[in-house]
This record gives sequence, structure tokens and C-alpha cells, in this order.
Amino acid sequence: MSNDEIKDFLNFKVEEFNKPAFIELDPISIPHHFNTKEDIEISAFLTATISWGNRKAILNAANQMMLLLGQSPYDFVISANKRQLIKASEFYYRTFNGTDFTYFIHSLRNIYQNHGGLENVFNDLSNRYTLQEAIGHFKELFFELPHEGRTAKHVSNPMDGSAAKRINMMLRWLVRNDNKGVDFGLWKQISPSRLSCPLDVHSGNTARKLGILSRNQNDARAVIELDKVLSIFDPIDPVKYDFALFGLGVIEKF
Repeated sequence: MSNDEIKDFLNFKVEEFNKPAFIELDPISIPHHFNTKEDIEISAFLTATISWGNRKAILNAANQMMLLLGQSPYDFVISANKRQLIKASEFYYRTFNGTDFTYFIHSLRNIYQNHGGLENVFNDLSNRYTLQEAIGHFKELFFELPHEGRTAKHVSNPMDGSAAKRINMMLRWLVRNDNKGVDFGLWKQISPSRLSCPLDVHSGNTARKLGILSRNQNDARAVIELDKVLSIFDPIDPVKYDFALFGLGVIEKF
């Protein structure tokens, strides 16, 4: 297919998958349980953090995580007492365990009490750096408190070569307003044109089959390569094609 044909095909698939029916079986369903901005963004960050593996298992684990937060993520982050934190430390999903979870709670409390919240941190960093560089600096800030070394692996840094799929996915959820009721568009100061595709094995394989990605590894360099093509297809909303690439790979086994 020519690039124009690929663009038309992907635009068609975006319309097919970027609709409310997509929500139910996707991790984005977790922040959709909440109404307030802080609850949505905290649940989005935590859910994205554990979004690897089988989607059903991710949803089960994320729902358990929200139960441990009393279905009030922001209130829990700000005011959880020692007993509640001990209970939260029982959580685990694959390699993300209770030690990691309780550190994330403490770090989020630090971010909201001392740095103005998640949105403020990303707005500030994105005003000074590219969005992928901002993710790296966010990781530095997130781990400014004493922590176990193993916990740091759960936030990726594109400057270290990572595709940072999970945090790019969270940014898509919170920044992009699709007017379809799927992505939230809560964060208004970051332009959707700056977002990167949440590249994983499914979207990467689909992109390679379509001939719009040549790099074999799903890493930061592959994200840059794919972003360039998607930004040509739609310079205003390039990350909308995540719906097409992911849907073709996971749902249609393209």
C-alpha cells in the first residue's frame, strides 16, 4: 500500500476502535470509574504502571488496587494512615509488589503536597523539555524520596532507550480529548501533537507489517521513527493511531 492508502486504512480503523465500546476491556476503564480530576489522574498513573501482560489480569489487579485505595485514590494518597498503608502493602501484580505500591503512594503524596500535583509537574517539565525528555525528568522527581532500587524500574525513562509505553499511554489518556468519551483530555496545557505512540509488541508488529516502522526493537528510537510517520498522517493528533495499531494487533490479529 502507498502511504496515502495506509493513512486512509488507519483512519478507518481509528473510527472503528476509538469509541466507548473500547473502554470496557481496556485498562482505561479503571480511571473511567472516577469523576474528580485527581482521582482520574492518579488511577490512570497507577493503572498504566501495571499495564503489561494479559488485559484481563491487568484489569483484575487494577481493580484490586483501587479497592485497597478505598475507591478514593486522591484521599488515600493524601491521608492514608499507617494501618491503611500496611494493608496496601499486601498488593502485588507480577513484579510490582507491596513495597513498590507503598512507595508510589508516598511519592504521589509528595507530588501533590509539594509539587502541585501530577498535571503541574508534567506541565512544568514539558515547558522546558520535549515530552519524552520530560518523562525522564519526571522519573527523577518521582524517585526523589528514599526508595528501594528495584522500585525505580516501574517508571520508564525514554532517555535510557525505553519506549516508555505505559507512561506514554497514560499521557494519551489524560492529554488527548477524542470527543468520543474514551480519552479524557483533562490536561489542557500539553498539546496532543506532542504525544508519542504507546509502542508495544502489538502496535509495533502492526506498524512493521504496514511498512511504517523498520526498527526491530520496541525502544525509544522506534518510537521516534513511528512518531515521525504518524505526525505526517495527522500533525494535530498523531497518537490517535494507537487505537488503530493496537486494535489491529490485539483484536483483529492483523
